[in-house]
Amino acid sequence: MAEMDSILGFLENKKVLVTGATGFLAKIFIEKILRTQPNVGKLYCLMRAVDDKGANQRLQSEILEKDLFGVVKEKYGETWDALISEKIVPVAGDISCDDMGVTNPRLLEDMAKEVDIIVNLAATTNFDERYDLALGINTVGARNVMKFAKKCDKLVVYVHVSTAYVWGERAGVCPEHPFKMGETLNGAPGLDIDAEVRLAERTAKELHADPSLSDKAITLALKDLGIQRARKYGWPNTYVFTKSMAEMIVGEIKGDMPVVILRPTIITSTFKEPFSGWAEGIRTIDSLAVGYGKGRITCFLGDPLTITDVIPADMVVNSIIVAMAANANRPTHVIYQVGSSVSHPINMAALQDMGYRYFTAKPWIGKNGEPIRVGKVRVLSTMESFHRYLTVRYIIPLKGLELVNKAFCQYFHRLHSELDRKIKFVLRLIDLYGPYLFFKAVFDDLNTEKLRVAAKESYKDADIFYFDPRAVDWEEYFMNKHIPGIVKYVFK
Repeated sequence: MAEMDSILGFLENKKVLVTGATGFLAKIFIEKILRTQPNVGKLYCLMRAVDDKGANQRLQSEILEKDLFGVVKEKYGETWDALISEKIVPVAGDISCDDMGVTNPRLLEDMAKEVDIIVNLAATTNFDERYDLALGINTVGARNVMKFAKKCDKLVVYVHVSTAYVWGERAGVCPEHPFKMGETLNGAPGLDIDAEVRLAERTAKELHADPSLSDKAITLALKDLGIQRARKYGWPNTYVFTKSMAEMIVGEIKGDMPVVILRPTIITSTFKEPFSGWAEGIRTIDSLAVGYGKGRITCFLGDPLTITDVIPADMVVNSIIVAMAANANRPTHVIYQVGSSVSHPINMAALQDMGYRYFTAKPWIGKNGEPIRVGKVRVLSTMESFHRYLTVRYIIPLKGLELVNKAFCQYFHRLHSELDRKIKFVLRLIDLYGPYLFFKAVFDDLNTEKLRVAAKESYKDADIFYFDPRAVDWEEYFMNKHIPGIVKYVFK
């Protein structure tokens, strides 16, 4: 552990660069620092913007004006604006570009001289992203931030936020081990990151040069390319493949830089800080909650006994901050998997039951002003049962339309096309998310547990930065915090 008995003391006067500042976790990170340690040196908040004016507008509208910052604004009252002006520096940039896309040379120089800590939170988390875009942000972006880190005179620790699902479809216990450059999950040889980048760029250029292709067709082709390349080397989708390659880059070029790679599992709404239940955007399991609560989901594909590894967002942020303090000025390359599947697991059946009970007691009100009644979801526990269901419910009726009187052909053709489109969409989703619906792994968190224990022993303010999932009563959390939060902040 770093030689200091206080995490807040460690943060005092530190200058922190946060990439992906408009993202979900980054907002919570920024709020936590400002609320607990107003004497932080500076928070350089890098976000995609054309210029400083655009960055400042995004800072205000997409970060500081969110409900998340209500508590800290109330805490500082009339001094809030002065605090923000003094402590936060919005930085226009794009980490997929050289120098992180920062075109202001003076600002870039100042950051290189001043920054003590870098937290790389920038990422696209879309499983079905275009390959060129996912590589640019998740992989090339990681390289560009690391290159900048190498120029920082005072850097004491670098934190790269990844995902525990870099382990793909592996069964059993997934360890807190790093990836070696070029390592693949299926043992296939020949993974070359630079070659992957060139392939994506060349393919995008060729597709755009074809006048017969629409933008939609180009996007679909580049999405398919990402899936193909990921599966060639053993990963199930573009997101986890590009994040895995990012980890390889960080490990390859770190040298003696103190590096932390933090791998959270499925991130859910805040447990208690700055208040419980804050969420933003539809995240993984929340898409199921939204669909179910609105009456759109009547069946579910997946093994009810599959452990769903969830971790509240404020615990992830706290683990980042503790890891920063604990590993500062140490020539380390440590990985922390932050989740609950080993220490405090919950399965899909429990989540489904809580969703049923919640929306039965508090139904969502539909556009017609009437409550939407939900029933118990029919569980399809195998891919075979899903295909049978699809055939009986949709495929057979579609084929039957061909026998209808010709006078109705035009109408049924439109209906056929719409149902066919929906089926293809569902099949693509199942193809992308299927591996996680039958996930047979848990994430070892031995390093994370050691960090928790060491923090309690070494820091007098460790309780402020809690991140032990065993403190969560899942029943109380989902019924009284998470689902109500999703309804309030995510349901549209």
